[in-house]
Order: sequence, then C-alpha cells, then structure tokens
Amino acid sequence: MTFTLLDGGMGKALEAAGAPFRQPEWSALALIDDPSWVRRLHDEFINAGADVIITNNYAVVPFHLGDERFAERGTELTELAGRLAREAADAAGRDVVVAGSIPPLFGSYQPELFDPERAPALLAEITETLAPLVDVFVAETQSCLDEVRASAASARPHGKPIWISATLQDEPAPEEPMVRSGESIEDLCAVAIGCDAAAVLFNCSHPEVMTDAIRRARAALPAGVDVGAYANAFESKPEGYAANEVVLGHRSDLDGDRYVSFVREWIDAGASIVGGCCGIMPTHIAALNRLR
Repeated sequence: MTFTLLDGGMGKALEAAGAPFRQPEWSALALIDDPSWVRRLHDEFINAGADVIITNNYAVVPFHLGDERFAERGTELTELAGRLAREAADAAGRDVVVAGSIPPLFGSYQPELFDPERAPALLAEITETLAPLVDVFVAETQSCLDEVRASAASARPHGKPIWISATLQDEPAPEEPMVRSGESIEDLCAVAIGCDAAAVLFNCSHPEVMTDAIRRARAALPAGVDVGAYANAFESKPEGYAANEVVLGHRSDLDGDRYVSFVREWIDAGASIVGGCCGIMPTHIAALNRLR
C-alpha cells in the first residue's frame, strides 16, 4: 500500500509517557514545564515511521491557556512548538514533513463557540509564528465551515500548502457523516476547493465514522486534492462531559491490529493520508508503517 503516514496524538502520548500533562493546559503543559518531552515524542513517532509530524501547539490557544496567559506567552510557546518539530524532522535522517497546527481557538467539538470577530487576529499570530518553521499547515479539528474559512485565510499569505481537517459527529453517529456543526461533507469539500486546499482530512472522531466521510470527500474533490483521516481512541464521553476539565480514557478494543483494520478501510475508500489523533500512540503508527 502507498500512503503518507502522519504521526499520532501528542497530548495523550505525553500523558502515557509520564510527561507534565493535565487539563486545562493539555499538551501545552509539557511545552511550559519540560519541552524535552515534546521532542522525545516527535522522535518516537518518526522512529515509528511517520512521514509527517504535527507541531505541538494544539493547546496553545485561549481555550486551554486562558486569555491572559495566551496574550503573554502564546507566541513564545507556538514558536517553541514549531522549533521542536523542525529540529526533530531535520535530525531524522530522511525526509519528514512538518505540519503546522492551526487549532480550534475556542474549544474542540464546539462550533457554537467559534468567534468570527476574534479569530482572524489570533489565527494570523499562530500562522505567522509557525510559517518559517513548517512545510505545510493543517487546520485540524475544525468544527464548522466558518472556522475552516478563517483558518485557511490565515495560512494563505505564507504560501504554504493548506490541509483542512474536520472533526465529525460521532456520538451518536448520524446516518450520513457530517461536520460537528451539522454541515455536510460535500459543503466542506466545496469550501476546501475554494480555499485551494491540498488535502481534506477528518480527525479526532471515532474511527467508525471515517470511511463514509472519506468516500464522499473523494467523490466531491478533484483528483489533485488528497483525502485522509486520523481518528481518536477516546472512550465514549460521560454524561456532563466538559471538554476543558475531563481527560477521557482510551478504548480497550483499539490496539494496533484493530486500528490497522480501520485504516485499511479508509485506504480502500480513497484515503492517501492516514495517521492517528488522541490516544493513537507510536505503537499504532509502527503498525500502520508495516502496511507499506
């Protein structure tokens, strides 16, 4: 099989390794307290076979750091995340692409919190800081199409390829796959085409909902635009779940072999970029690498 292999989920990998980790800072806490952990995990994913590593600034946003700490340290920590990924890629001894994360600013899975007035300035700060250090941008865990448009606009001035990655409804899974906002895969693809996106991906949702979304995206996109997915391994959310307070556990049924079986389905459906999100570890990426 031929595909581009992404890394796995940095936040849960940091937690599993024993790095500084908690809510609300999530993966940003390691950047703050001991950045050597971040470099170590980048190296582990590269050694497992990842062709692409994503910068660890997903949680360097107001939602996780708070407005005051983001204003004080956001640029510094974003630059550190970019530099650590760049150093790991450059030391790999083979070609490894660094993807600059354009994360949700105001909360994962919560399209209703997206603020179109505040977003452009915050996103521009992130992309301007990362641009000298990355090869592509990936707007990840996007929950609504307005968020996609704003993220793509922030990347456009820097002349780097942009990958759009949406998170899908998964609890419960709808009859037809859709973005968390309820917008369709076909409408997402139309926006991606309008943004000159190089890839449309799906991430941070259960693996079961990815295949149909991939198939629909592949049918809606021109041949030159890649499609792919990187799922999470989260357990179902408990009643009263608060995204900035609870650290979800991992599914016991999603070991490397089981994850590989899902990814085979995605590739058969048209995916050419695959990897993992929260709870997908270097061992999962190594199992995917053995498919090639």
